[in-house]
Amino acid sequence: MKTTLAAVFAAILMAGAAVADTASPYAGWPARDIKALSAQQIDDLAAGRGMSLALAAELNGYPGPRHVLDLGTDLGLTASQRAAFEALFRQMQAEAQRLGAAILAEEAALDHTFRSGRADEAALRERLAALGALQGDLRYVHLRSHLAARALLSPAQVAEYNALRGYAAGDEPPAHGSHGHSPAQP
Repeated sequence: MKTTLAAVFAAILMAGAAVADTASPYAGWPARDIKALSAQQIDDLAAGRGMSLALAAELNGYPGPRHVLDLGTDLGLTASQRAAFEALFRQMQAEAQRLGAAILAEEAALDHTFRSGRADEAALRERLAALGALQGDLRYVHLRSHLAARALLSPAQVAEYNALRGYAAGDEPPAHGSHGHSPAQP
């Protein structure tokens, strides 16, 4: 009897585990305002944060303006450099916020297209082309700011920036969560 009860109990546990394994990793996501974006992604787009869009620059010796400002004392920024970086950051952030708002609007429209049941290939192609162009523009804004940042620093300051950020040759870079956004984002 004990053996039979143990076998039944084990079978029930295994059946429950099998059902749990089939649950979608997207469970709970249908309640999102924009299904394809998390609350963090929405917040990052609205705030104009980097979201790892400039890693190609950041990890190849092109500092980010926000991080330069954060490390300004250690980098020995002059007053004119600090003013230039503050202006650069404000400009980048304003453009990124404008584009982020447009991306959020396009994502909401895409979501609405499917929610309405009126999605078709032509509408999908048009919506994704617009969304892709906006995403490319947003990445350009962030990468362009890294180009401008490097031009404002001396080679010694760039080298010091890389050292302070932990980008020594062969090292894995640290997570980029130091200015209020998700990890791994310059």
